[in-house]
Amino acid sequence: MPARIVVLASGSGTLLQSLIDATASRALDAEIVGVGSDVAGVAALDRAARAGIPTFVEELSAYSDRAAWNEALTARVVALGPDWVVSAGFMRILGPGFVDAFPGRIVNTHPALLPSFPGAHAVRDALAHGVKVTGCTVHLVDHGVDSGPILAQRAVDVLPGEDEAALHERIKEVERPLLVETLATMIGGSRG
Repeated sequence: MPARIVVLASGSGTLLQSLIDATASRALDAEIVGVGSDVAGVAALDRAARAGIPTFVEELSAYSDRAAWNEALTARVVALGPDWVVSAGFMRILGPGFVDAFPGRIVNTHPALLPSFPGAHAVRDALAHGVKVTGCTVHLVDHGVDSGPILAQRAVDVLPGEDEAALHERIKEVERPLLVETLATMIGGSRG
């Protein structure tokens, strides 16, 4: 049986697309059983719909507080019965109840070589610090911010005069296959 994956995304969904493509080609022995977002109308939801994957939206503004939103998001994902949850460009911190519902089964990507530059502005922070090498990390989610166990990393050289947008795009080009490779290893190891 293919592993069941729920993907959470807040934006364009290029990481999601790499997973859709990998499941279609059988490079990843998985089925994406749902794609959720915290933002209505994002391209990630369109990508999922075109692939025939059910989608849902849980906007923070629809709830009285973050705890209520986390509870609703947790219930929505639990109902889909995933083996793995992949945070692929999901720009919200998952609450303790969500993390506890899927212990050791939430995978996140981050556009820096953790533990350096955690948080939402990793590429900007790396450039501001003047690093010559940055990259991406695939890690398990824990109760901290980008602090969970590191599963895989890949380095990307910073080019002279490179701006944040260009560097971030080059990181994404490395991040997409790294996510697929890492998940394939995790799924193979967990189901084999």
